[in-house]
Amino acid sequence: MNLYNKFSAEENALAIDKSKEPRITLSFYKYWSIKNPSLFRDYLFIQLNEIGVFGRIYVAHEGINAQLSVSKKKFNEFKQTLNNIEFLKDVHLNIAIGHYDKSFLKLKIKVKDKIVADGLEKEEIDLQKKGTYLEAEKFNTLLNESDSICIDMRNHYESEVGHFKGAYTPDVDTFRESLPLIEEKMSKHKKDKKILLYCTGGIRCEKASAYFVHKGFENVYQLKGGIIEYARQVKENKIPSSFIGKNFVFDERLGERITEDIIAQCHHCGAPCDTHKNCANDSCHLLFIQCEDCANKMENCCSTNCKDIKSLSFEEQKELRKGKKNSHKVFKKGKAKQLVFKK
Repeated sequence: MNLYNKFSAEENALAIDKSKEPRITLSFYKYWSIKNPSLFRDYLFIQLNEIGVFGRIYVAHEGINAQLSVSKKKFNEFKQTLNNIEFLKDVHLNIAIGHYDKSFLKLKIKVKDKIVADGLEKEEIDLQKKGTYLEAEKFNTLLNESDSICIDMRNHYESEVGHFKGAYTPDVDTFRESLPLIEEKMSKHKKDKKILLYCTGGIRCEKASAYFVHKGFENVYQLKGGIIEYARQVKENKIPSSFIGKNFVFDERLGERITEDIIAQCHHCGAPCDTHKNCANDSCHLLFIQCEDCANKMENCCSTNCKDIKSLSFEEQKELRKGKKNSHKVFKKGKAKQLVFKK
């Protein structure tokens, strides 16, 4: 019985290249009362590891949140594995519109306090009392109505590269910051406006809509399946896209292109660019936007200081990293002092 990864990400990458088997990137979530998250975590790891699933899964008493990569050949076996779990039977799977076999290279399943950190007390909201789901076409219709307000429930580094036209995009680093901020800003519209919420795959909107309903907002709606499902419906049904740019995703791709619009800029030179990357200095890993010219000039680093550190030997870099943690600062890309062109 294996409860850990036998192979490294590098070894798994080589195995993917050797097999030449295409893989599917997908995500799903389910709010559900899980009595023993640790036990469920171990069971899930055994089942998914057996069929070569890679990705990141958070398990908590409130449910499960997963972003995964599955071999196309074993996709049906994967779905059956989920269907064998009562509360995950026929769970909606958000399939990525972009193809990349190496979106994830290891399987990581972690037990968390919550699958979406919200800063709320345990019983503060009732997830059964939430907003109304909207499919892509209906979402587009309501977007154009004068009494609608569209709100992006994602963080600043996500909305910077892509968002719905006219959406309010809070300048926040975390979901927990956005809830009280949006509530205060929209407090005068609890009765007279339709509140349209959206996020990447729907999980944050599920909780946010319940929060706003709890706070007295009377007309709360949420984009079903998030931007991922919206993009799929737009493509399949030939619906005009009201989303422009890229959808930021939390895997090796760091983004799926929805439209050809480039609404962001390189954080070094200001040229039109929406390519996210992590600083190549292992003691930094700051998430930022960098064009190809600046990437070549800066060696994929966010600053000259990081470029100098990257040039040191492995042992020298390791010594510099001792006792230091990056924590959530890696996401402060648009606010980092070393980047001239900020959001």
